[in-house]
Amino acid sequence: MSTARLSIDSEQVDLPLVRATEGPDGILVSSLRNDGWVTLDPGFQTTAQCVSGITFIDGKRSILRYRGYAIEDLCAQSNFLEVAWLLSHGELPDAEQYQRFRSHVLGHTVVGEDFRHLLSSFPRQAHPMSVLAAAVNALAGFHPDTCNVDDSDQLDEASAIIMAKVRTIVSLIHRRRRDQPLLYPDRTWGYVEDFLRMSFAMPYQPYQADPLKVQALDKLLIIHADHEQNCSTSVVRIAGSARANLYSAVAAGINTLSGPLHGGANEAVLRQLKSIRDSGLGVRGYVDQAKSEGRKIAGLGHRVYKSYDPRAAIAKQWLYKLMDEPDQDRNAEDAELFDVALELEDLALHDDYFVERHLYPNVDFYTGLIYRAIGFDPEMFTTLFALGRIPGWIAQYREMLDDPDTKIGRPRQVYTGQGPRDYLPMEQR
Repeated sequence: MSTARLSIDSEQVDLPLVRATEGPDGILVSSLRNDGWVTLDPGFQTTAQCVSGITFIDGKRSILRYRGYAIEDLCAQSNFLEVAWLLSHGELPDAEQYQRFRSHVLGHTVVGEDFRHLLSSFPRQAHPMSVLAAAVNALAGFHPDTCNVDDSDQLDEASAIIMAKVRTIVSLIHRRRRDQPLLYPDRTWGYVEDFLRMSFAMPYQPYQADPLKVQALDKLLIIHADHEQNCSTSVVRIAGSARANLYSAVAAGINTLSGPLHGGANEAVLRQLKSIRDSGLGVRGYVDQAKSEGRKIAGLGHRVYKSYDPRAAIAKQWLYKLMDEPDQDRNAEDAELFDVALELEDLALHDDYFVERHLYPNVDFYTGLIYRAIGFDPEMFTTLFALGRIPGWIAQYREMLDDPDTKIGRPRQVYTGQGPRDYLPMEQR
């Protein structure tokens, strides 16, 4: 076995290498655990918490693959439910497996009346991510017979329940915010198609889902389905390492995703586009002012991708389709913000300041505009991100449980606080 050698003063330690199929190899440092030293890696930028066979990313070459399949091929030929199966099972389903999985998921889409009352107890203007996290946590209480993480059948059932009911929950949150009547799911419709019906239909009017919007949202769910060991996925794995049930672990991921530096970035992009439009400075003037003040431009650059984000390329393609479709019902503001985005995109792709720093438009740059074109309010954007990420969280959780090397997450620290001190009574301070 190949090893790396670490020298600390006069002491040397040999550390085994873990070879990767693709990407960087790993140096196994767990043997260092002692009272003498620990590895220190703020933000875990060079620390791998696990070995995984689910998702591969090469940020320098704009590569994203699920189980070996290029994200471009999956978006061109597959659909969200098929990708959900692929992530958890490692292979694409055959026709029988797919139909059985599809029926299993769609058979769980209804939420009971008690659960609907629970959702109704939240203020209508509560942030949707807070409501969504609480609702997924509550699912464990409504389905206690699916919480045993050591029972594979219960885990299968919990996975289907979360896949199915999160879609329904997001539509109910959306409608309550608009003070519209709540709709029940219809399992005769497709997964994405019925989600749009539940979100936008009126009970007294016929509804026909726009095929272009159905396809666009399906592709956005696919590109969000997994993204290796990002912040929220790492939290899901950490929660699962404590044997927290799948509902609790996914709720932890939703709470993490709500942060503006993670899933909330698409909402920030839309707010920024409005600010540019209303600033009176124009795109170039706004960007120059932001650079001079050291402010970041939302939607540009990515921690992993140092070339064009492949998810952004797919999202951009579907945004252009939506905006170019003559039959699309959109308002003047959509067109205005789209024009601002195009000008900002062109500037980022050709301005030396952004090119030299690899600040290309990322996936969040386009997704907010797509969600808006479909009809969702900005506050709902991150819940749609979470809906897409559910299959990845489930797959990562299950892989973590099956890994014999999994141990409860317990990072170390380097203590830099006060040394020993004597306690002084209050009257002597």
